[in-house]
Order: sequence, then structure tokens, then C-alpha cells
Amino acid sequence: MSDAAVARRLGLVARVPSFRLLFLATLGSGFGTWLAFIGLAIDVKDRTDSGAWVSALLIADVLPAVVIGLLAGPLVDRLSRKGLMVGADLLRAAIFALLPFAGSAAVIVALAALAGIGTGLFRPAVYAGLPNLVEDEDLPRANGLIQGVENFAWAIGPLLGGALVAASGPDLAYWVNAGTFLVSALLLSGIPARVLQAGTAETHGHWRDLLEGFTFVLRTQALVTVLVVWSVFMLASAGINVAEVFLAKDTFHSGDFGYGLLVGATGLGLVLGSLAAGPLLDRHPLARVYPGSIFLVALAVAAGAIAPNVWIAAGCVLVVGAANGAAVVCNALLVQRGSPDALRGRVFTVLMSSSFGVLALGMVVSGPLTDAVGPRWVWGTAAALAGLSATLALLMTRRAQPYAT
Repeated sequence: MSDAAVARRLGLVARVPSFRLLFLATLGSGFGTWLAFIGLAIDVKDRTDSGAWVSALLIADVLPAVVIGLLAGPLVDRLSRKGLMVGADLLRAAIFALLPFAGSAAVIVALAALAGIGTGLFRPAVYAGLPNLVEDEDLPRANGLIQGVENFAWAIGPLLGGALVAASGPDLAYWVNAGTFLVSALLLSGIPARVLQAGTAETHGHWRDLLEGFTFVLRTQALVTVLVVWSVFMLASAGINVAEVFLAKDTFHSGDFGYGLLVGATGLGLVLGSLAAGPLLDRHPLARVYPGSIFLVALAVAAGAIAPNVWIAAGCVLVVGAANGAAVVCNALLVQRGSPDALRGRVFTVLMSSSFGVLALGMVVSGPLTDAVGPRWVWGTAAALAGLSATLALLMTRRAQPYAT
């Protein structure tokens, strides 16, 4: 990427104050989250040495988002998106301040589930509000920057988290994460509520509002594309995520640092892919970038499954992250441009909940499967599923059209 292109992208941070606050809040909370993620996974793995317990932890993190999408999606359109984001940060800060006092894996999993409630409200509010925060021509760049800064935190946090947990245990990681959520809430409080939504949506009753979101998704080709393609992709992600800690610690014998290296390599790749997505979409149609990115994920995961050591696997995972980062930006654009503001919060919660629901089901299977056949075979299966997702994207994306206002 040229210096001019980088300056143009970062110029969005400089010239839009509200976007700058969101950008910085995302950087701070994302860094702490991924540092603490390593602590959570290692804490549960070391307490139980069980793939099923690691699966339970990951499921607990995403399952509340499924429930929110199924039952509480209209809140993202009817209530203040700013208020939801600040409240979610404060909730997660309190939970991570309690985690150092958890006495068992079961308590850790329960607290992770409560933190998932905050995440389930926060992310739809951010992505539903983003098209109102910036001009449409800047939307690909804005998505890429938000994804990029999240993924930068993903790249750095796990590396430091692995070293920190290896040296002092997970408690310090939990405290740091609680502090980053407080900082994020403070930054977000400076964003005017009006710039995150055109106005609170008119309600026809909670259940009818909820049904409107589901119905709109099923009747809109761009949204059906995301629903189908990303559901299959989430099955692949489940296998990758659950087996990764076992691949690092048991297959490659690389310890806590090796696991941090793999997760951090994914994050670094995601940064590169997120920032590259805008220029790619300037030069090529989304219908080509989207399936091409997912095909690259499939190839790189397959290579990682047969890697001889953690360093080669980290290179493969770097490619996985880059391709995934580009695909996620395409996902966001399909949803943001495929739905009106009054329904966008519900659309995001429906799609996120469906994806997380499939991810949770995949994790239910992936834990015992990892115990039964080993992490290499689980990654090979994930590569095949990613290939299927890419094929579906190739067939479906070409018919997706923006929402006509």
C-alpha cells in the first residue's frame, strides 16, 4: 500500500472526531480483550486439560450474542446505540474485574457468558451506526480501519498475553482488560448520540419488530448471501479456534508462547487484510474479492494442518488472517448497504446471532472431535468447510444488490 493510500485512510481518523473516538476506543478495548482471551483459554485448559471445557468457554463467549439476536435485536434500533455501547463496556469491565477471584473453570465459563452479553449488544450497535458516522464513499475505509484496529489488537494482545500468562498467570491480564473497557466507555461517551443513528425506530411491538428484522434478512439477496456463506464459514472457524491451543501446546510442543504466536499471527494477518480490503474493492468487484478471500482461507488452513512446526503454521495462519480480514469487510459492506438504518441494528443482530449460533454448534462438535482425532484432522476438516463457503460465495454474491432508498 502506498504512503498516499495510508495517509488517505488514516485521514478519516483525523477529520471525523466521532470516528476518531470510536477508533481509539476499539483499539484500547480490543488490546485488553485479546490479552485476556489468552488468559481465559490457558486458565481453563490448565485447570481441566479438556477440549470439551475449552469448547464450553468459547461457546459461553458467543452464546449470549445468539440469544440477544433472537430476542433483543430491536433494542439496537429503538434505544440509543451510544448508550448500548457505553453500557456494554461498563458491564464487561465489571466482569473482568471479578475474574481474578474465580475459583473454578465453571465460574470462569459463567463469567465469560455474562461478558458475552455486552459483546452481543456492542458489536451490532457499532456496525449499525457506522454508515451514519461517515459518508458512504468512506464506508469501505471506515470498516477497514475499525476491523484493522481490532485486528491489530488481536495481533499484539495474544503475543503479550502468552508471555504475561506464562510469567505471572492470568489474573493480571484480567485486570488490564477491565481497565481498557473503562477507557473505552470514557471515549465513547464523547460521541454525540445523534451521529450514530438517524433516529430511534418506530416500534410496532417488540415481537413484530423482531419479526421485521428476520423477514427483511430472508427477503434480501445480499443478506441471505451473508447468512448462508458465513454460517458455513463459522463451522470452519469453530474447528480452527478449538483445536488451535492443542495444535500449539500438544502437537508442536511450543507451550503458551506458541499458542500466543498462532493467535497473534492471525491477528497480524487480519490487520493486513482489513486495510487491504478497501484498495482491493476499488479495483475489483465485491463478487470477486469475497469468494476469492475465502478460497485463500481454505488453502492456508489446509497448509497449516500439515505444517511441521509452529513457525510454519504461524505463516499459514498469517495468510488465513489476511484473507479472513478482507472477507469480513465484504460482509460488513453487504449488510450496511443492503439494509436501511431503521432496520440495520436488527439485521446485524440477526446475522451475528445466526453466525454465533452456528459457531457454538461447531464448537460443541469440535471439542470432542479434537480429543478423538487430534487437531491436525480438525484443521483439515475446517479447510474443506471453508472451501464450501467460498464456492457458495462465488455463486451467490453476484446477485446481491444494495438497498434502494
